[in-house]
Amino acid sequence: MSSASTAAALAEPQARLRGKAAVQQHIGKRMSGAEIFLRALEAEDARVVFGHPGGAVIHVYDEMARVQPNFKHVLVRHEQGGTHAAEGYAKATGEVGTVLVTSGPGATNTVTGIADAFMDSVPIVVFTGQVPLPLIGNDAFQETDTLGVTRSITKHNYLVRAPEDIPRIVHEAYHLARTGRPGPVVVDLPKDVLMSEGVFAYDDAIRMRGYSVPHECDEVRLRRAVRMIESAQRPLLYVGGGAINANACEALTEFARHLNVPVTTSLHGLGAFPENDPLSLGMLGMHGTWWANQAVQHADLIIAVGARFDDRVTGMVDRWAPHAAIIHIEIDKSCISKNIYADLAFNADAKPVLEALRPLVRARKVKRWHNKIQGWREECPLSYADDGELRPQFVLERLRAKTGGDAVVVTDVGQNQMWAAQYMNYTQPRSHITSGGLGTMGFSLPAALGAGLGLRAYGIDKTVISINGDGGFMMNAQELAVAAAHGVPLKVVIMNNNFLGMVRQWQELFHENRFSHTDLTDTNPDFVQLARASRCAAFRAERTDQVDGVIEKAWAVDDRPAVMEFRVVKEEMVFPMVPVGKSSDEMITSKHAPETFV
Repeated sequence: MSSASTAAALAEPQARLRGKAAVQQHIGKRMSGAEIFLRALEAEDARVVFGHPGGAVIHVYDEMARVQPNFKHVLVRHEQGGTHAAEGYAKATGEVGTVLVTSGPGATNTVTGIADAFMDSVPIVVFTGQVPLPLIGNDAFQETDTLGVTRSITKHNYLVRAPEDIPRIVHEAYHLARTGRPGPVVVDLPKDVLMSEGVFAYDDAIRMRGYSVPHECDEVRLRRAVRMIESAQRPLLYVGGGAINANACEALTEFARHLNVPVTTSLHGLGAFPENDPLSLGMLGMHGTWWANQAVQHADLIIAVGARFDDRVTGMVDRWAPHAAIIHIEIDKSCISKNIYADLAFNADAKPVLEALRPLVRARKVKRWHNKIQGWREECPLSYADDGELRPQFVLERLRAKTGGDAVVVTDVGQNQMWAAQYMNYTQPRSHITSGGLGTMGFSLPAALGAGLGLRAYGIDKTVISINGDGGFMMNAQELAVAAAHGVPLKVVIMNNNFLGMVRQWQELFHENRFSHTDLTDTNPDFVQLARASRCAAFRAERTDQVDGVIEKAWAVDDRPAVMEFRVVKEEMVFPMVPVGKSSDEMITSKHAPETFV
């Protein structure tokens, strides 16, 4: 399958038809709740399940050994790693990620990943074991009120009360996770329900009172949007991850090229529009490009597609895009006019709105606007010191040259994340995966594991690169052994500056160089030895002339992860940067020294 057709192919319903066909032979049979659960997962075509056994779900694992379901179970070494792996699976494939854990600490260990998926609109379903129904509320061994704990960070959560309810609830959970604004769903499975017997039944119909996917794309709104677009002299498309979730990237690209409108993306929108296109401005926001943020501040019309106007994008909202009218295309009604007022809103999926608008709007030339943006590009390009020191930006440029942009890049959180956003150049949807809204350190490695296994499950051959700082890598380093055990040939990058780099940057800029508890020198391991102890290949570069050799050695490894440690300078900072409390055009750049900030 070609990379260009990946997202579209995975969006088709054939996978779920495959799942339904697999369970036809079991309908009407009497079986345990645990087996009913496994058959329900098969019906949803859950091809990979990330899990960890325990007492509350031991009957599920026993049935798994007995009946051999047609999905792959991956034993993760920590439940948080399992939820991030499910996120990586979902983001890389466009399908729902699946997690199975036990009660109590098993469930609570998934909370960070669930919250991460909720913030970033990632479709995952997390199945948690629970103590038997009669013991709920009695402080039983390994009991936690999982529904209460996860209520505010899920689209919905369920407590299953009878084995016959399992297929319906599982079916609804996957439907909820993937439709509308995607997100996590939790299903709590009491042990006695899993042990009881019932008859397996499957109904493909969804009957959920009060839940529907909105589609506000009427003629009145379309006509008004056409008038606003055709009268604009300085139009701009601001694209978020919702465009990728909606499989709207092809429609978006055709729309932008038809209108000749420049495009800037959020962190999660990277790859929605090809960054090698002349209309691409790259990322906007706190660490976005100078020219993208200047374009925002001077635009007279912003068409926001699948974006939520996050504070890392807007800075001070009362000073963001002061001259622009706003058209907002967004599936989640609660995001419309929440942070930035929308002059016109479409509460709908992005793809049908863009497809409806494009033939109605005349192609235009806005040459003066493009010339102005080009001037900003030349005024302050992305740059870093070329002094012979090993710098992260150089490493990323060499990785970009190696891949030619044809890879799935999974980043952690911090400086490594922002440099990867700036320097890797994303030309395809689902080629950039990261933790945005929650900003979860330790995300990259398990998410890359999930992405690699997900692509493999759908027969897609793509290189997966995990980019980490030394601090974030250690938070879920245990999943390296899992990737090795399953022969996933991840390319794992560790930018080792022996510091919590982004916090250090803030301490230097805004806290008078008080580097309080950010130096990791005394606690960092030997990363090469750690990787080799986890049965991975490992290489190290300390100078610029070693970088290409390390990359070539890593790419030659195809049967297990290859870890590349790059010992980079500790003082390097991410620029440009919009300080907290400032507007998007008050940026610290590599060319302009920072003023004193309050």
